[in-house]
Amino acid sequence: MRILASLIALVSAGPALAATGPFFSLSNSNFVVMISFILFIAFLVYLKVPGKIGEMLDKRAEGIKSELDEARALREEAQALLATYERQQKDVQEQADRIVAQAKAEATAASEQAREDLKKSIARRMQAAEDRIASAEASAVREVRDRAVAIAIAAARDVIAKQMSATEANKLIDEGIDTVQAKLH
Repeated sequence: MRILASLIALVSAGPALAATGPFFSLSNSNFVVMISFILFIAFLVYLKVPGKIGEMLDKRAEGIKSELDEARALREEAQALLATYERQQKDVQEQADRIVAQAKAEATAASEQAREDLKKSIARRMQAAEDRIASAEASAVREVRDRAVAIAIAAARDVIAKQMSATEANKLIDEGIDTVQAKLH
């Protein structure tokens, strides 16, 4: 109704009032156009076109509102998923950091253990080498001593053989036999 009043005020003002001759005559084209327009608007109101247009606009507004609500819900769901993925990524990153730290600690421990094992191995090898050197030295000393004794005995035999006569040799043999008999009985 408000629209109809606005249209009548618009049509009645303006050039229609400036025309010459009687305004309310069917020979005045402005009057005929105004009547036709009013009848057209009345016909549209009779057919409830403004209500239908309003309903269509309301339906369209409701559709847009439902689409906006759905978009808002989808956005919230996407944000929730994003937050979940970010938490999962953070957890995975923390786990990876822990694994790397643990691997570094294990590598350091293994390196220390390897150093200790190497030191022990070197110490064992050094001790074994020193033992072999000492054994070889003792063997060499014993061999030199035995050789020296053998040479001394051979030299003493030669000297005694050259200086001793047969009677003296028999006398030494008899004394040796007597000494052995005395010790055995």
